[in-house]
Amino acid sequence: MAVMIRNEVFSCFVFYGVEFLSHAFFPPKKAFANPEDALRHGGLQFHREDPFVERCRRAHINDMENILPFLFLGAIYSMIGPSLSVARFHFLVFFLGRMLHTAAYLLALRAPTRSLAYTVAQIPCVSMALQILMAVAAYA
Repeated sequence: MAVMIRNEVFSCFVFYGVEFLSHAFFPPKKAFANPEDALRHGGLQFHREDPFVERCRRAHINDMENILPFLFLGAIYSMIGPSLSVARFHFLVFFLGRMLHTAAYLLALRAPTRSLAYTVAQIPCVSMALQILMAVAAYA
């Protein structure tokens, strides 16, 4: 573990990865999808759907669908020896793109804000994937 933390690129990756994992947000709306949760938090009257809670849930699912592949790619990418500045740029672009995408999702911003943010965040993932493949192609 100490060897990985001394790897500046990996440490930079860990910073951005932890940022994603620490920003989960669910609004305090007292709306529960499961009756047992509603009973624990005030009664069955809170067993209901709330449009904003559902929007937050969908945004969270979308984030996980995109952040988990980034975490995999970023970890492997950190091991192939990219320059710190290039790696930091990849991680930062992905991070900012996903933050904008999540904000656009939660705030229901007009199209194509969310689509553009998604596309921007995918560019570093594609770049990292291609660089990983080029680095390991000789071993295939």
